[in-house]
Amino acid sequence: MNLLAFITHLIFALLLASMSGFITWWMLKRVKIMDVPNERSSHERPTPSGGGMAIVITFMVGVIAIFVFADAHIDRRFFWGFLVSTLAIATISYYDDIKNYSAKIKLVTHFFAVLLVLAAGNVLDELALPVFDSVELGWAGYLLTFFWLLGLSNAYNFMDGIDGMAASMAVITCAFFGWITFHQGSHVIYIVCYSILAGAAGFLFWNRPPARIFMGDIGSAFLGFTLACMAIIADRYDMSHTSFLVVPLLLFHFIFDTSFTMCRRALHGENITQAHRTHLYQLLVRMGMSHASVTGSYCLLGIIQGFAAISMMELADEQKLWMFLPFLLLYSLLAREIISRAKRLAII
Repeated sequence: MNLLAFITHLIFALLLASMSGFITWWMLKRVKIMDVPNERSSHERPTPSGGGMAIVITFMVGVIAIFVFADAHIDRRFFWGFLVSTLAIATISYYDDIKNYSAKIKLVTHFFAVLLVLAAGNVLDELALPVFDSVELGWAGYLLTFFWLLGLSNAYNFMDGIDGMAASMAVITCAFFGWITFHQGSHVIYIVCYSILAGAAGFLFWNRPPARIFMGDIGSAFLGFTLACMAIIADRYDMSHTSFLVVPLLLFHFIFDTSFTMCRRALHGENITQAHRTHLYQLLVRMGMSHASVTGSYCLLGIIQGFAAISMMELADEQKLWMFLPFLLLYSLLAREIISRAKRLAII
């Protein structure tokens, strides 16, 4: 990319961030979707929600700019499948913010959005594994794609429980993902990355602790779903052909927290679809840490994962999965310590 193109993209990103900040401010003043605290909430007073609309709008502007001005080098069927499915989950999630649907209805709506992606052909059909090298997934690719999209959509949604957490991680994840895909020759994903980054940054100005507005499901479910789609597109269809494993590594602490919590609750016979306050980050808050401290800690882990993802790109494809092992060991030890302290304090 030449200097003029870089400056053009930088100005565009700054305009998107400003637009996102303005839309969030407008929603804060005009749109009264209120998140009223209950016994499972981490906030203490009614707070406006639905601010994730700003992230969705800036994303759409960025994607349309790719279609109109950029040479995307991607099959339009995949491109439109991506756009329509993300718009669908954003629309459905916005209605959920208004109506506060049950967990089962949310799951059905996410299922619908995932089917749109699969119908468009956005499917992970190959994966590099240790020992086995590159494995053709065949029909299992549809199954893996289904659970990946559904899983990350809900994991990101679950992790949006304290001030600034989801928006900060969107900024960090897209910064590293954009950097990696750009240096591997991306024509699409890196622009989508900085569009989401700009939208999340503009929103974060109003969402940083203490938050004046929450993003709601329209922000968190949309971000999880969109990043999950981007991981597949970057691997299979973008010019960069960036390893699918980059996004799971960038968000591994979110994935671990959600997976660990669901497994622990299931083993204790709890209803895993019922709302609760026992995610690891929620337990840290309940043990006395501030929202800012917990969010900052998760952001630090996200940055470390980002540099690990950059390092992972230097490894052969069949070796990349090993990069997850030190994080798995670290988070397992941290989880054990957090659960032990929570039990001593009679929090769980």
